[in-house]
Amino acid sequence: MAVVGRHGVDGVHSTETASLGVNPDLRKERSQATFDPTELTYVIEGGAERTRRRRYIQTLALNDPAFREKHHSFLSRDEIYSSTVRRSIIVMKKMKELNIVDPSDQNIYKVAALRGIGSLFTIHDVMMIPMLQTQADEKQREKWLPKALNYEIIGTYLQTELGHGTFVRGLETTATFDPRTQEFIINSPTLSSIKWWPGYLGKSVNCGILLAQLYSRGKNCGLHAFIVQLRRFDNHESLPGITLGDIGPKKGFTGTDNGFCRFENVRIPRESLLAKYAKIDPDGTYHPPISDKMVYAGMVVSRVSLVTMTAGYLADGCTIAVRYSAVRRQTELTSGGEEPQIIDYQSQQLKLFPHLASAYAFKFAAHNIRTRCDQIQADIKSGDISSLQELHGLSAGMKAFTTLATNWALEVLRMSCGGHGYSQAGGFPKIYGMLTAFVTADGEYTVLMLQTARYLMKCTAKAASGEKLPYSVAYLTTKRESKCPAKSENDMLDLEILVNAYKHRAHRFINEAARQLESCLLSGKPQHIAWNETHMYLIKAADVHCHYYTVMNFVQYLQSTEMSQPLRDVLTSLCQLYALYGIENNAGDLLQDGYMSGEQISMVTNQVVALLAVIRPNAVALVDAFDIPDEMLGSILGRYDGNVYENLYEWARESPLNQTEVHHSYHEYLKPLLKARTVDAKL
Repeated sequence: MAVVGRHGVDGVHSTETASLGVNPDLRKERSQATFDPTELTYVIEGGAERTRRRRYIQTLALNDPAFREKHHSFLSRDEIYSSTVRRSIIVMKKMKELNIVDPSDQNIYKVAALRGIGSLFTIHDVMMIPMLQTQADEKQREKWLPKALNYEIIGTYLQTELGHGTFVRGLETTATFDPRTQEFIINSPTLSSIKWWPGYLGKSVNCGILLAQLYSRGKNCGLHAFIVQLRRFDNHESLPGITLGDIGPKKGFTGTDNGFCRFENVRIPRESLLAKYAKIDPDGTYHPPISDKMVYAGMVVSRVSLVTMTAGYLADGCTIAVRYSAVRRQTELTSGGEEPQIIDYQSQQLKLFPHLASAYAFKFAAHNIRTRCDQIQADIKSGDISSLQELHGLSAGMKAFTTLATNWALEVLRMSCGGHGYSQAGGFPKIYGMLTAFVTADGEYTVLMLQTARYLMKCTAKAASGEKLPYSVAYLTTKRESKCPAKSENDMLDLEILVNAYKHRAHRFINEAARQLESCLLSGKPQHIAWNETHMYLIKAADVHCHYYTVMNFVQYLQSTEMSQPLRDVLTSLCQLYALYGIENNAGDLLQDGYMSGEQISMVTNQVVALLAVIRPNAVALVDAFDIPDEMLGSILGRYDGNVYENLYEWARESPLNQTEVHHSYHEYLKPLLKARTVDAKL
């Protein structure tokens, strides 16, 4: 059973609503489930012990009064930022007091304590520390890593510039080596070279990992990473030559001070160049790294994290929409009859269940990618970078694929909640505001898909020459079926048939992109022109590859994970729905070359409809299995107890506008207007 939030949304609570118990419709939904949600929670998290530990760590934060405060919808941006700083500092102190030292436990505690507002240590933990661990040499690690791990310094990742984002090679910030003083001179030579967007740069951090073009002996040696102090350690003022500030309000992440940074002849020691792989001698002699891709390792880790976070946001949205749909009753079917739960409408199920299936598909995909990332990071630390290119291609594509899909899904889920979905009390504005940033953060969708496509084109060439390919693209070396073998609607539920359909689709479009690219090149067009003129094919190739990977991984997860038969049946239905819904929405791809017939597509549609009814009895139990406490979900519509209307009313009463009977603007503006109109009317 999920952990029940005891204090509603961010502390909004009343004795009246607390005594209501669980909504009878939700009680009924849970009683009719055919599987144990707790078992599914164990499957998601990798075992009962991990779930037990996660719940224990969460409870430590959720029960701590230090982390309860007024709902952020009623605070100004300055107040929210101050709250972020306050909570972040308290989190650090509490973890030390509680002796929470394991990185996984620390992440659980932070998320539970901060409840969606972010931590000023996020970029520090996710980007700066890993960069020091993997890119710094031994002396640099001895100097900087203990300070970073103990939060004696707080850092960010200075990559994106005002005029350059995903095109990392085009970054303009320069680091020119001066052998006379043994220093690098850092400059922002143009307006567009000002660092722009780094998280917590505006007011919070005092150090950063800077990506800049290294110049030595008049030659550009390419992009390199440096550790740079930005503010004084004693009073937090900007160092000479460095201009820092906040870039202003955004659609989401209100408490995050994304910032700008301009360098004017800032000198840093030669030892500031992260030198595990690239080095520069005192006389300016440059020694390149074993691969120029090493500097991108930090971005790969960040993108993998975004896939995991995206799956979590989609789970949040599904939890809110499914629970609310079970509680909300609307439109009597017969005169005087009881209004049905809106979750019983097939049209509502079509809005909810495919995205619920996507949430599970993305969670399992994120788990797979995270495991692979950890393995490859370990290899990189030991000097083996052979798998970095595969992870780069996979993480770029999956980050783009999952964030765009979830961006759309959350909007559909919000609309499925009607007018209440528009209220910040429902939780969707905050979730959507944060998630939509992921579509462009660490690489915009189109550009990342093209990066994955570039990797796929290389793999296609290797496959043609008989070379062995990595796991995620190994299917490119196999022969694809020419026709879907399904003869009946039941055949369309066969997981092997579904995987093969996606394999065929991916194989065909990837090879078509390669053919189009080669055709352009053979016609005499330069590489960059040929690449630009085949963007449509390349983006499609990357997209279908990611879709195949997600379906294939879902099926393999089912086949390789131990679970009870009732749970396996439910997850199999979700997997089938995810795959069939994708085929239905991309039917043209499979009809175009005759792999599927119109009759087979009709079978697909019929099975999508049939699966909605199969999943319906377990819908609430499936979102309960995400095991998201109310305090962390932050939604009155998605409360575990289902007491929506009572708590919406309580929430509205908390609004600052309701703290006075007559607002001061009445006396300042409205009263004079009304009085003047009254006088005019009498005259």
